[in-house]
Amino acid sequence: MLGFLFNERECKELNYVLRKELDEMLFDLNDQRIDTDIKKAIESRYKVIFRMYARLASPKEISKYARNRMYH
Repeated sequence: MLGFLFNERECKELNYVLRKELDEMLFDLNDQRIDTDIKKAIESRYKVIFRMYARLASPKEISKYARNRMYH
């Protein structure tokens, strides 16, 4: 396990970057043209990024990106 110390500005920037990455992955997961194997890889990465985001964001913000297991 690694630990990082971020100041307030760096936390906001990391929060922004993670949100944008989650948005892009959600867009890709909803794209019917993308192959199933690729979507599985995106889903795996989504879980990791979501857990990172969950450490920084409020519960209200987290709920915007939480995926229903029945969804996919």
